Amino acid sequence: MQTVRIARQGSVAVATIDNPPVNALGAALRRDLAAAVTEVMADPEVEALVLAAAGRAFIAGADISEFGKPLAQPILPEVLDLIENASKPVVAAIQGVALGGG
Repeated sequence: MQTVRIARQGSVAVATIDNPPVNALGAALRRDLAAAVTEVMADPEVEALVLAAAGRAFIAGADISEFGKPLAQPILPEVLDLIENASKPVVAAIQGVALGGG
C-alpha cells in the first residue's frame, strides 16, 4: 500500500491516508484503503480501526486527474460499504477538509 499506512497501538490499528498533496480520493487511494480495512478486520489482535490522514486535508474529494477516465475498481461505494459493514468499530479522526468523492 502506497497511499495508506497502517500502525498498531495496542489493540487499535491506525490507518493513515497519505496521498499528497491533498489526499485526493483516486483509484490508488480507494484500492489501498479497501486493502487496509480488509487487513485490519482480518487481524484477530485488532479490536478497532482509526482512520486518520497526513497533511492538511482528510480527503479533498475526487482526484481531478482521473476525470473523464473510466472508473477503476474499487469504486467509492464499494469502499464505503467495507467501512460501514466492518466487523469492528471504525472511527474517523478528521482534520481539515473532508469532501465527497465527486
